[in-house]
Amino acid sequence: MSDPITTVVFDIGNVLIEWNPEHLYRRLIPDEVERKTFLETVCTPDWNLQQDLGRPWTEAVEMLSDMHPDKADLIAAYSERWHDMVPGEIAGTLEILGELKESGVPLYAITNFSTEKFAEAQARFPFLKTSFLGIVVSGEEKLIKPDHRIYEVLFERHCLDAGSCLFIDDSPKNVEAAREVGMRAHHFNHADELRKDLVDLGLLVPAHGDRSQ
Repeated sequence: MSDPITTVVFDIGNVLIEWNPEHLYRRLIPDEVERKTFLETVCTPDWNLQQDLGRPWTEAVEMLSDMHPDKADLIAAYSERWHDMVPGEIAGTLEILGELKESGVPLYAITNFSTEKFAEAQARFPFLKTSFLGIVVSGEEKLIKPDHRIYEVLFERHCLDAGSCLFIDDSPKNVEAAREVGMRAHHFNHADELRKDLVDLGLLVPAHGDRSQ
């Protein structure tokens, strides 16, 4: 009925590593209402998305600081203290990634990420350099999920058949787009749910099954 899944394609942010501006701005703007207003009207998701599309961070910070000079230090912190938004790996998924790699499953990634910050993330999390046969980074391609074209870049660059790929992402829009281009897709909420899906697809053995290390 459908092609067997042979290849797994990961999103990175909030699937393998956590990212949330709240981690930083809870410290910088303790008042919840003030913080919410700042993140919804100054350092907005749409503003951040332009860096994922390739805009340099220096340009982004300068432009926004000119518009909000009274918030210049808070705006600069979004870039300068970016790592404070990234507390670490998502529990359980790095273990799954390692098991898939050990089993010989071809692994790829498609991520909405600024080129500059992705280089920093790779330096901090070495598995981002060693786990994947290929990574499509939005900032390098000037394309972002859920644009179908960014998925097609992966297929064309690595000669992949969409129907044999499982895509894992925390965003429903990105998951739906992956399905629209022919991939199987998993909406990520928790590592346990992902593990169950991968076991059902025959890509992982059950947690208590026989497994030679």
